[in-house]
Amino acid sequence: MFDTFLTDLCKEMLYFCYRKFSEDGTTLKNLKVIAFTHKHVDLKDLGNLVICNEELESRLINLKHSFDIPEIFYIGTCNRVEFVFYGAHELKPAFIKEFMHKLNFCVPSERLECFLDQVTTYEGMEALNHLLRMSCSLESLVVGEKEILAQVRKAYERCRASGFTGDFLRMVMDRLVKTAKEVYTHTRISRNPVSVVSLAYRKLREIKLHENPRILIIGAGETNQNFAKYLQKHRFSNFVVFNRTLENAQSLSMELNGQAYLLSELSQYKGGFDILITCTGAPEAIVDTALYHSLLNGETDKKVIVDLAIPNDVHPDVLQHHPIHYIEVSSLQAIASKNVQQRYDELTHAEQIIADNIQEFLPILKQRRVELAMREVPEKVKEIRSFALNEVFATEVNALDANSRMVLEKVIDYLEKKYIKVPMVMAKDILVKTNNADLN
Repeated sequence: MFDTFLTDLCKEMLYFCYRKFSEDGTTLKNLKVIAFTHKHVDLKDLGNLVICNEELESRLINLKHSFDIPEIFYIGTCNRVEFVFYGAHELKPAFIKEFMHKLNFCVPSERLECFLDQVTTYEGMEALNHLLRMSCSLESLVVGEKEILAQVRKAYERCRASGFTGDFLRMVMDRLVKTAKEVYTHTRISRNPVSVVSLAYRKLREIKLHENPRILIIGAGETNQNFAKYLQKHRFSNFVVFNRTLENAQSLSMELNGQAYLLSELSQYKGGFDILITCTGAPEAIVDTALYHSLLNGETDKKVIVDLAIPNDVHPDVLQHHPIHYIEVSSLQAIASKNVQQRYDELTHAEQIIADNIQEFLPILKQRRVELAMREVPEKVKEIRSFALNEVFATEVNALDANSRMVLEKVIDYLEKKYIKVPMVMAKDILVKTNNADLN
């Protein structure tokens, strides 16, 4: 009876573990990505799909409940909106359409239909490869910009803190971070600035400046926001912001601990400046000779102008008649183009690092699946023991005298505590060897 019991116990455990593993056998296949990026969507239109922090939780809850999605997180940047989730759903047009409608975007239905024609989807291995490439900035508008990794981590952490992610996406996120760090460390893909903002800041730092220069910012759009972050990071602290919309000027000035005014008040400003940073969407120059003379307010020293607008915000006459260190977009584009080409030369190396990390990750993911399945084994063993004693061998057990039954209980306790690892190791070995195809 002991041999029969132990044999049945092992069989039951192996069957249980195999069933649990098989139920989760499509783990990597269940990694899904629905993406709208700069590659297929105009950047001006992409903003319609960005979800603000205040609405994110309610919208993701709606998605989870509507489609029974176990884990999900959302990434929204200036050049991509992506939904990363774990689920067995097939990313067919009908599903994606319903998925997007459940998000309740404030866009007309016909406009939403246009977005559905611009969507890119990834599943399984392709999804993992895409996420790795994205985190390493190989999918960025500007290849090599390291900001994307921080944006992805922040997006994930926000969703994790709200309970939208679990063990699987945690492992995926860990791998994204590890791979990106290796790419940035072991390749030159992020070296030499390529964005206009980073290059402009580098040029600015080459100029001998006052200890705490007065910085006048015209325009509170994304370009000037990014430039201001560089300045703030390097301890500049004397800011005045002008913008057509006072609310946007105030938003940027609050971050900089500065002052905010309407653009219409610029001609009355008498606070002086050492650095003028301008980037507006005006169709023609807004800083002409008269306005510039007013802003100088009698000062005659050489000023710095960083003009990041296209077309330029500063009229050529201003440059001709005043001593100015002038930094503008066209002078930076040649440097940017050269640096971009240098980064593309590093793509092959970066892609090999990604491929190596994928191959390294697959057995780790498989191992984790086995571990999760094994967590339930002890409780399952107790169920099997109870069933064996009270159902399968109930007649034989009841026929035993009290002393024999006590000995039997001790033997079973011993087997349960000391030898349970034998079938667990057997199960683990069988599962690892027989399920290689599940992850490929």
